[in-house]
Amino acid sequence: MTWRRYTPPMPYPLIEPYEHGWLDVGDGNSIYWEQCGNPDGRPAVVLHGGPGSGCSKGMRRLFDPAAYRLVLFDQRNCGRSTPTAGDPTTDLSANTTWHLVEDIERLRKRLGIDRWLVYGNSWGSTLALAYAERYADRVAAMVLAAVTMTRRSEIDWLYRGVGRFVPEQHERFLSHLPEAERGDPVAGYYRLLQDSDPPTQLAAARHWCEWENALVSIDPGWKPEPRRLTDEFQRGFARVVTHYFHHNAWLEEGQLLRDARRLAGIPGVLIHGRMDLGSALETAWQLSMAWPEAELTIVESAGHSSGDPGMPEAIGAALDRFR
Repeated sequence: MTWRRYTPPMPYPLIEPYEHGWLDVGDGNSIYWEQCGNPDGRPAVVLHGGPGSGCSKGMRRLFDPAAYRLVLFDQRNCGRSTPTAGDPTTDLSANTTWHLVEDIERLRKRLGIDRWLVYGNSWGSTLALAYAERYADRVAAMVLAAVTMTRRSEIDWLYRGVGRFVPEQHERFLSHLPEAERGDPVAGYYRLLQDSDPPTQLAAARHWCEWENALVSIDPGWKPEPRRLTDEFQRGFARVVTHYFHHNAWLEEGQLLRDARRLAGIPGVLIHGRMDLGSALETAWQLSMAWPEAELTIVESAGHSSGDPGMPEAIGAALDRFR
């Protein structure tokens, strides 16, 4: 088979924000936010992945700029939000799933929005579910891509189970841990990323991100955005994601699936790649069974990346339906 570098056809052209700022959310944290598109359009909020990835400009291109009042923000300690987890001295103790849920609600109130569509990708889908199950009356609709619920079983799959499909990369990922810690790589890397020695932290962050990048796309020519290769990004991303996954995202096992009944009346679309290595299709399917108003769209040729073949078109089509 001959592979070529795939450039996803995005539904809409790149637009620039018409307003942006920083919101003080307490605990010494300030989150960056921006608004794009039509100020009089349908409000929608974007919840990025990671946790700890930050927003990218490409996310704006999924939404019809004439129809949507689009809100994007960088979650605590990543992207343009301050302080950054890329600084090894930044304290992450006030960065949990439930802090982020309240940040979303503060931002909604700050912008004077009554109800909005919630779009979440990967980790962002977990956060979207946590927010919608707590504030269902503020959610008009949801579109979730590369669906996750951050159950312990999903975390175990991501850092242990899926290794059978990419054994070379997985062996390299584990080889940077002492033998005794390889049974729980999240705990092992969490320990390294808490180390007081910055070079030890940075080396662990690079190894962690190398493993994450091995699972993003099924296209062997896929390459991460240049910002993801910087020391600050890799240290910050790895610190945040291990902080979350070591603590099971502060969720009871199966909590979001159990409480999906709270989504009754909210229309939704779940979009998932058949070949997604990072998050098995089973997760999206189980959620669709528990949430009758949600429609599951399976993209046969896609993996976990929202840029894989068929994903931008499927996401764009779902968002267009709610214009």
